[in-house]
Amino acid sequence: MLLSELMSKIPAPQLDFVGDVTNDDMCLAIDTSETQDATIDDYVVVQGKVAGVDSNLNPQTSEDVYIREGQSTSKTGTQRAFSVTGARRIGEEFQDYLFSTSALYAVGQKAVKKYVWFCLLNGKGETGKVTILINSDSTGVAGEDSGFDVEMRKTGAVPEEFVYGQEP
Repeated sequence: MLLSELMSKIPAPQLDFVGDVTNDDMCLAIDTSETQDATIDDYVVVQGKVAGVDSNLNPQTSEDVYIREGQSTSKTGTQRAFSVTGARRIGEEFQDYLFSTSALYAVGQKAVKKYVWFCLLNGKGETGKVTILINSDSTGVAGEDSGFDVEMRKTGAVPEEFVYGQEP
């Protein structure tokens, strides 16, 4: 499903929204185009048989010890990562891209894709680039759904602030 299709099916984000947020209120979408020039509305939404999108922020630090001050920690960066798990479904746009031979064996820049991550309730989030790392494309035992496990890690510049509907 394209992001434009999802957004046409739900209430418009409200910038002044206040309240609880569930995991279903968060949206991850990827530019799966070969040329990486799709508009954000044409990004493919990560959903269809997706059981979980775990968004992680992993801070990097530097540790130093100073005379008469003791140990000191400095934050030197943050690594955004998404862990995506679910059950395989052929014909689901995100999975069809993800498990194509070109994506499974992509290396270097070919494994890097643009993404957007935002709250559907207020439209606020971030946009940047991730490297897609496919850990497993078919797991499970007899009689169960075939599962998959994918990691997406930020690459390149720090992600930019994003507000749905206000993109250039």
